[in-house]
Amino acid sequence: MSISGAQCRAARGLLGWSQSQLCDAATVGRATLANFETGTSTPYERTLRDIESALQAAGITFVDGNYSGSGGPGVRLTAPSGASIDVNTDETVQYREHLTNDAPPGAGG
Repeated sequence: MSISGAQCRAARGLLGWSQSQLCDAATVGRATLANFETGTSTPYERTLRDIESALQAAGITFVDGNYSGSGGPGVRLTAPSGASIDVNTDETVQYREHLTNDAPPGAGG
């Protein structure tokens, strides 16, 4: 899948990145990125791969839109590659709103 300029802009928006930040992460020239995002020109395949890889490493997933009801190509913010969530399965967490019985009498349960 080759990403579009619109997907690139949307991905930067989700990350809160400027063009300069993406250029630094992907080692791409600013004019190249600006022209790609505006549709003025299409970068070389290698440059597109570098842009896509930098965005994916930051937590972007590209959606190609090749399934029913997808609405077309897009982007989604996911966990950055290499990120992990600390989960202690030996701990039970109870929240105050779940400690009181709010069911009417005789509701069972």
